Amino acid sequence: MTDLDYYEVLGVPREASKDDIKRAYRRLAKKYHPDLNKDDPKAAEEKFKQVSEAYEALIDDDKRRIYDQFGAEGLKQQVWGGQGFDWSRFTHASDVEDIFGRDVFESFFGRSGGLGGSLFEQFFGGGAVGRRRGPAAGQDTHVEVELTLEDVARGGRKEITVRYPMTCPACRGTGAEGERLVTCPTCGGRGQVSSAQRRGHSQFITITTCPKCNGRGQWPEAPCPRCHGDGRLEQDRTIAVDIPPGVPDGVRLRVPGRGLAGGAGAPPGDLYVVIRVAPHDRFVRDGDDVLIDLPISVSQAALGTEVEVPTLDGRSRLQVPAGIQSHTVLRLRGKGLPRFQGRGRGDELVRVVVVTPTRLTAEERRLLEELGRSRGEDEGARGAFDRFRRP
Repeated sequence: MTDLDYYEVLGVPREASKDDIKRAYRRLAKKYHPDLNKDDPKAAEEKFKQVSEAYEALIDDDKRRIYDQFGAEGLKQQVWGGQGFDWSRFTHASDVEDIFGRDVFESFFGRSGGLGGSLFEQFFGGGAVGRRRGPAAGQDTHVEVELTLEDVARGGRKEITVRYPMTCPACRGTGAEGERLVTCPTCGGRGQVSSAQRRGHSQFITITTCPKCNGRGQWPEAPCPRCHGDGRLEQDRTIAVDIPPGVPDGVRLRVPGRGLAGGAGAPPGDLYVVIRVAPHDRFVRDGDDVLIDLPISVSQAALGTEVEVPTLDGRSRLQVPAGIQSHTVLRLRGKGLPRFQGRGRGDELVRVVVVTPTRLTAEERRLLEELGRSRGEDEGARGAFDRFRRP
């Protein structure tokens, strides 16, 4: 493909700026990406190679100057040294993703973000060029915290104790005694090692993460005596978590940087606190409202009364009207739970339960019988149903 006119391939004038070249490449790379040309993927692949070769030559100032003077053949001899097309420029996944977009980027280069996905290997003979990778960041973890309804109503800070691998405090995760690091002898501080493989007239270079320093480019001069060079320790830690008022059961609260420790020198993951609200011995939660049963006697129901009702904040006075029926619900406004991530509070719903006495003294029985006769209730069930007859 060295007889190509690179400016013509990209459709830009010879005085085009780098921004013009990059915009042209983005447009054409998307246009000729084989995944987007199912009807003729081979032709699209060939055009894609041409566009990529042209972009590689013109986006670099030194290569472009040589190309303008000597053409593609001179560029091949002086820059590529007869080793085939140099894909090592494409080691920054953010640049490639910016050109292709996320979906095409992942299908072409793989979800890991490094070159060398299956399509890349099919098109260019398996010459994988990997991103430089450092130690892996720590993973997220979670812990469950049980709260009472009173805790939910108040909110505030709560301390929890967790145990899992965390960054070693002695070496701050470096794995080195006194945090003293030296250049990795395997990769020379680059964090990567490479190997070359010749295929025909081309040479393909595979770049991988250094297995000794795991991509850091540095190595402990002496391992940390506390974590033995791992950079992590499993230990208990007390963490303060801010509980928002009114938090629902099952909500996950994120605490940044309190998760599992990463590889030596890498940042830790996040801690997710899963809220579990314990059952209450009096109240039942219904969203922002709370429900409670209020047992009263027959005489209280008939005559009405004023009672003290427990709430999440203490006790409140409640007026029970005369003649109230069992299972009638009375409302104490604003005595429920705070609205999660909102304003105001829910209500407390008081369900009246009229308790019928089961053991009567002789005097109580006489008084109730007298009350029944005065209300015409001595006729039994037949008389009771007569009251529901239409006139």
